[in-house]
Amino acid sequence: MMKRTAAGLTATLALVLAGCSSPPPSQPSGGSAGQATRLAAKLVSPTDATLTWQAADPAPAGQAVEFATEPEGQYTVLQFVGPEQGEYKHPDLMPETPFYYRVRPIYGPASDQVEVTLPAGEFTDKDQADDHEWAPPMKRDGGSVETKSVRTFAAKPTDLKATVMHANGIRFTWTDHADGEVGYLLEVKVVGGEAFRVAAVLDPDITSFGLITLPEEKKASYRVRAYYYGPASNVVHLTTGKARA
Repeated sequence: MMKRTAAGLTATLALVLAGCSSPPPSQPSGGSAGQATRLAAKLVSPTDATLTWQAADPAPAGQAVEFATEPEGQYTVLQFVGPEQGEYKHPDLMPETPFYYRVRPIYGPASDQVEVTLPAGEFTDKDQADDHEWAPPMKRDGGSVETKSVRTFAAKPTDLKATVMHANGIRFTWTDHADGEVGYLLEVKVVGGEAFRVAAVLDPDITSFGLITLPEEKKASYRVRAYYYGPASNVVHLTTGKARA
C-alpha cells in the first residue's frame, strides 16, 4: 500500500471505506443500469489471489476493488483502478482465512485538469517539521453555491487551483457543485503517463486538500472528481491455504 505522509497526516491510495451504501443508478452518459460487472478470482499460490473482471458498462471512470473477511462483513477498498484495468493481484494474504471480493464501478464528473511543475528537491526534515495547516482536507467557506445531483454533469467541480507549498507539497482548492456524492477523488497523471490514477480519496463537500507528492510527480496533471458507485459485481469467495514452510 502506498502512503503519503505530511506532519502526521497520511493520505493513502487505498483507503478504508464502508461498502454499505445502496446501489445508485448508472452514469447519466448512458451506463447500463442493473448490469453489474462480472468478477472471477483464483488462488495462484496458497496465499496469493488474482482477480479478473469484465465490466458490463463500457463508460465508468474506474473501478473500486474491495474485500471483506466475512460474508456480511464491511468491505475495504484495496485500490481504485482505471477503467482500462481488468485485473488485480492481492498478494501475501493471511493463511487459512476466507476472503470475499467484489468490484464497484465509479462514476461522476471530473474538473478541468491543472498542470503543476514542482521545484527541485526532496521532502526534507524542515518540511516535515513545518506546520502543515494547509494539508488536511477541509471545506472552505465559499459562500452559497447551488448544487446539482452528482449523477449530472452540472455537478462538475470548477475553479480547481494548485498552489505549490514546497518542493513536494501542493494545496488544491476547488468549488463543490455536487449533491449526493460519496466523496471526491484527487487524480494525477504524471508526464509521459497514459492515464490518470487516484492520488487521494476525500469525504463529501471537501474543497481543499494538501498533497505530499511522490518522486515521479515532480511534473504532473491533476483533476478532482465528485464520485458515486454503480452496482456492485458478484461476490467471489476464496479461502487461503496454509503458509509456506
